[in-house]
Amino acid sequence: MNTLTSLAASIDGQRFWDDMLEQAKIGALTPRGLRRLALDDNDNKARCWLVDQGRALGCEAFYDAMGNIFLRREGQDPDLPPLLIGSHLDSQPSAGSYDGTLGVLAGLAVLRALQANGIAHRRPIEVVSWTNEEGARFAPGASGSSWFAGQREAASILAAEDDDGVSFADALARCLERLDAHQVNYRPDPFTPFAFLELHIEQGPVLESLGVPACAVQGIQGVNWYSVTVQGQANHAGTTPEHARRDAFTGAHALITALREAVAEHGESVRFTIGKFALEPNATNTIPQRATFSIDLRHPSAAVLAALDETFQRLGAKQWSGCTVELKASSRVPPVEFDSQLVEMLNASVKAYAPDAPQLVSGAFHDAIHLAHRCPTAMLFMPCRDGISHHPDEHIERDDAEIAVRALADTAGTLLGR
Repeated sequence: MNTLTSLAASIDGQRFWDDMLEQAKIGALTPRGLRRLALDDNDNKARCWLVDQGRALGCEAFYDAMGNIFLRREGQDPDLPPLLIGSHLDSQPSAGSYDGTLGVLAGLAVLRALQANGIAHRRPIEVVSWTNEEGARFAPGASGSSWFAGQREAASILAAEDDDGVSFADALARCLERLDAHQVNYRPDPFTPFAFLELHIEQGPVLESLGVPACAVQGIQGVNWYSVTVQGQANHAGTTPEHARRDAFTGAHALITALREAVAEHGESVRFTIGKFALEPNATNTIPQRATFSIDLRHPSAAVLAALDETFQRLGAKQWSGCTVELKASSRVPPVEFDSQLVEMLNASVKAYAPDAPQLVSGAFHDAIHLAHRCPTAMLFMPCRDGISHHPDEHIERDDAEIAVRALADTAGTLLGR
């Protein structure tokens, strides 16, 4: 019988890569890319696929009240809290095949190695796929992990609606019906894991530029999401003089300019993005009556985010080009630092393969940002070509992925023996 010390070497790289290619067929776009929005049919198919893979390995499958999926391999002491490994299976509307899924299938690869090599372990291990990490269909994202970690109430998550007016609650109900039909066990309540590990693509260019296959992640910068409505007055485009206009687009443009100037005062490390923008009535010959847009604001410092929030609220209380503004914070996720011991364990595991590997702070938010509030948590990154993600051109190299999975397995083996 093999031991936990050989777990990294026991990873079947070919089977792991085959799993990556197989899951990419679920929700595949033509000519390339992936679309698996949270709780849609493709997302639910991917959940059932994952359950089937776990069952074939002798694992028990569970889902909870938010539809999070867990595959459990029992330990020699089933009363010990489990090591948790995973990420998410949902995607952006036009995405690549690796964001999120890589971390789930890395956990599956660890389960395969344990089973195929008859490796015993003291504590249980569970692989998890969290619900709605992306937030592309139901905003804000990381619904399943934030609820599990006690960072959000179920009621606020269930009330969210997609662009078609479908509520999270209704979509979740259909998902849970499907899981019941697939004979997945219901385990409604969150628990406290022994630790949580997540492998993810970097979603940036640093690792590729350094030529290293993986690195440990020290923490995640904070994220504030805002929804902004600028209210003006619709009128005829040809007959209304400039001085009499309350043009919502002009007001939104002036406000956005002021917001960007405020952001610039805090340097290059701030990330400010307007990802959605809409005008009403959206007619060529009509002055816009209303402009609505989103803001995604990120920074590693809670103090900087707080200062910018104060500025944003002050600017939102003013009138712009005669228009009123409603600026609301729809989500606030503070920065986190990962567990230092776990970070060092992952760093040591990576350096066995890549001695020059750095340690990074994540610019994107991940489920781990919430799990860090519930249990010791850490992440690994691996490079993605040109730093591209959330796009069909998202790409990883198989050799890099295998090294990252083996580094993850090395740390997992140590933790499973404790």
